[in-house]
Amino acid sequence: MSMSATSSAYEIKLDDSQSIKFGGYIKIDGRYVDGNIAYRDFWIGSGSVLPESQSQFKMFANESRINTTYKNGDVTAFVEMDFYGGGGNEIISNSSNPRLRHAFIKYKDVLVGQTWTTFMNTSALAETADFAGPMVGEAFVRNNQIRYTRGAWQFSIENPESFGGDASQDTAPDFVAKYTHSADWGNVSVAGLFRSLTTVSGESESGVGLSIAGKVKTTGKDDFRFQFHTGNTGRYVGVVAAQDIVGEEAEESTSYMVAYRHFWNDTSRSSVFYGNITTDITDVDRSHWGINYFDNLTPKLSAGVEVGNFEMAEQDADSNYVQFSVKYAL
Repeated sequence: MSMSATSSAYEIKLDDSQSIKFGGYIKIDGRYVDGNIAYRDFWIGSGSVLPESQSQFKMFANESRINTTYKNGDVTAFVEMDFYGGGGNEIISNSSNPRLRHAFIKYKDVLVGQTWTTFMNTSALAETADFAGPMVGEAFVRNNQIRYTRGAWQFSIENPESFGGDASQDTAPDFVAKYTHSADWGNVSVAGLFRSLTTVSGESESGVGLSIAGKVKTTGKDDFRFQFHTGNTGRYVGVVAAQDIVGEEAEESTSYMVAYRHFWNDTSRSSVFYGNITTDITDVDRSHWGINYFDNLTPKLSAGVEVGNFEMAEQDADSNYVQFSVKYAL
């Protein structure tokens, strides 16, 4: 048995076919926000509109996470937790409860458990200090699922949830099919989402969504990331900015996100990003932009600052923020 340290985890070799890897990171954030949208540690595409602008400063470590990977031949098991599970208070302890993020088993080409929806292209997420980033324009949800991968193709049946309707009567899983083309210049994925949604009166409504996303290398180490989604994507895109069902109808939304990351040198980089979502029934028009700077002080320790704005245009509300972050990879 031997132990080795990498930039992202510590691995214990049990024998030639078995290993256990421990990873994660510790992240401390300080955030100052000024505006008239109520929020806490990060913005998830929605929030109460305050009668007037307010300012607030907070520090928190909830994004910190730990994970474990077990490998035995063709079997991989992975579990990860962070600390956005609620609990505690800021009067005495600042304690936070663990929250399950991922828990899945993978055998050869089949994955079973909770992880990122197959509808996502995780390489197309912007690098941000804000935990959520421009989620209003990103596909971002973790689902329990059964996924089959065959080369560039992935197919999955995933846990249904009629957000805004009567989820207690959901009787069919969501279906996702995705094709990803990868090359030296990066990757582009096209994904389709097929759903049976349940309205508040128990009626069934069909939902179909489309996603195009990717990450393209430009000059040097720089890259451009993009996402575009349309149709009945509901809770799969924008977090809670758009519902699946509004009354007796399936909501339609259009969303996009663009981000450019530039490396100033071998250790420092910046990203500028923008995300937006609009809907047809609730007339949502919400956006989030930001620009940041990160520097690796050591191979595992980084620090950064980000300034940005999130807006709910349909309610004439917005907030500006400045966030400082320090992150140590375990």
